[in-house]
Amino acid sequence: MTTTAPPAPPPPTNDAAARRNTFRSLQRLYPYAKPALPRIYLGMVAALLAGLVALAIPQVLAWLVDGPLSNVGSGDSASQIWPAVWIVFALGVVEAIMIALRRWFVLTPGTHIEARMRNHLYARLQDLPVSFHDRWPSGQLLSRAVSDLNLIRRWVSFGLVLLVVNFLTIVVGVVILLWMHWLLGVIFVVCSIPIWIYGYVFEEKYSVIARRSQDQAGDLATAVEESVHGIRVLKAFGRGSFALKNFSSQAESLRGTEIEKARAIAGIWLWLLLVPDVAFALCLVVGVWLTSQGALSGGELLAFFATATVLRFPVESIGFLLSMTFDARTATDRFFDILDTPNEITDPADPATLAAPLGRLAFDNVHFRYPDSPERFPDLLDGIDLVLEPGETMALVGLTGSGKSTLTALTTRLYDVTAGSVTLDGVDVRALSREELRRHLAMAFEDATLFSASVRDNVLLGRAELAENSPEADAALAQALQIAQAGFVHDLPLGVDTLVGEEGMSLSGGQRQRLALARAVAARPSVLILDDPLSALDVNTESLVENALREVLVDTTALIVAHRPSTVMLADRVALLEDGRITAVGTHSELLRTSPHYTFVISSLEDEERRESIRAEEVL
Repeated sequence: MTTTAPPAPPPPTNDAAARRNTFRSLQRLYPYAKPALPRIYLGMVAALLAGLVALAIPQVLAWLVDGPLSNVGSGDSASQIWPAVWIVFALGVVEAIMIALRRWFVLTPGTHIEARMRNHLYARLQDLPVSFHDRWPSGQLLSRAVSDLNLIRRWVSFGLVLLVVNFLTIVVGVVILLWMHWLLGVIFVVCSIPIWIYGYVFEEKYSVIARRSQDQAGDLATAVEESVHGIRVLKAFGRGSFALKNFSSQAESLRGTEIEKARAIAGIWLWLLLVPDVAFALCLVVGVWLTSQGALSGGELLAFFATATVLRFPVESIGFLLSMTFDARTATDRFFDILDTPNEITDPADPATLAAPLGRLAFDNVHFRYPDSPERFPDLLDGIDLVLEPGETMALVGLTGSGKSTLTALTTRLYDVTAGSVTLDGVDVRALSREELRRHLAMAFEDATLFSASVRDNVLLGRAELAENSPEADAALAQALQIAQAGFVHDLPLGVDTLVGEEGMSLSGGQRQRLALARAVAARPSVLILDDPLSALDVNTESLVENALREVLVDTTALIVAHRPSTVMLADRVALLEDGRITAVGTHSELLRTSPHYTFVISSLEDEERRESIRAEEVL
């Protein structure tokens, strides 16, 4: 049984982190956005020109009202009206072209930014150690890789551009209003102050809710993924309604948070709609009075309200642009939660190399505890000393939970030792690059995982140097399948080119284990680590696999975690793991004579094997 670290949730979200400076958070996107900035800037320029053109139209209307339209009936009025009409039409066309250019400039760069970020995130997830994946729910990672990056793309392509352009348009428009008449302009500006005050309050409130919503969406994605992967268990135990109840509870929590978000957005929309209407009403009263006093012409009053109307959309858009910005800031923080996670298992600055590895594997006073284990707990591995000579096959036995799987995981640096060292041919595995280390060692796990790819690609996963469909690749594939007794693949619809379903669930447990074993064998490592890879096989198939493995293990060092006495028989020597230490090493017969605990362990394994045999006969 694989021993794993106690799962822990992602780092908790607190209000202080959620209210981190928005500009500082979004500024971290610069390295990803830098190649796209020229087109984004051009999009901003196009959008700003569209806004300036829209602000120019009221000035033409003012001239039209105070000029040709005030002299209707004169001979020259008609000839003066048509030029104004054509100017307004031309300005409208220019505005439409600028809006189209803005969209054309910014849409493609946004997708490139999203792709770069997603590729970087995926590479980071591949690089982070297994301990990270033990702690983080897969749904949280999935939501960051999909929905969060989608939010960032839409903000860069739409929200950022409009937020900058609309702000500049408002500034230019306010200057024009003040120029047209200082009193009306001051009234408009003073009435807008509550919007900016509430905008600050809105950021404080909305940022916390947005982070909670996106985290809850990640938890919900985790629940869906677990239910889909565990659908056989849920159906077998009739617990679909139980899973639905838990899912509904989480969905209800998310719904409540989304309603809270909607209320926060509704609050700012109230101000964004109410304040301009109040400003329009006050300006209308004062403007009519000024016109009646001769301080303002009818055309100027019309131009003032036409300009204010042009500014209405930029002002009202502040609400959804702010909410989009804060959503993007939260998505950015969640994205960098992953990238900022320290990686304790890295390559050395100057890695060593093994030109011709012999396969001598040694554990020297190895201690290990999982990173999240409480200090009061003893080390899971407490001073392991063990040496496997080149070409030797050693079985590792011990009671369930003794740390056998954990010990094998240290060889390929899925985890790093807490103290002591693991060496390959006298070189500490931490002195090798992870790529080189894992080229010399291969593992087959009890819980066989296959990928949504062909049988061929799954088995040859560790042989990237082989050209696809080359004679060498075909030979390696055939040999690995023969050793693992996986001839059943030739009966699949497309043979070795048949696509294996997600996680190989279209195959039986024994078939998955045989393909996982074939994958390890095909890698042709110097050291082969087998973590009870035959547990799902029947006795006859296991015997065939063991006989074939003996041919491979002649010149390959192998460490085999054994849960069956028959597997122990493969080994040259046996190591007994007890209370975190290797308490005995020898041949099977020697340990039976000298170690009472080994006798007890083997008896337990024999009893379990006998029960499995009886169950198999009952099924037949």
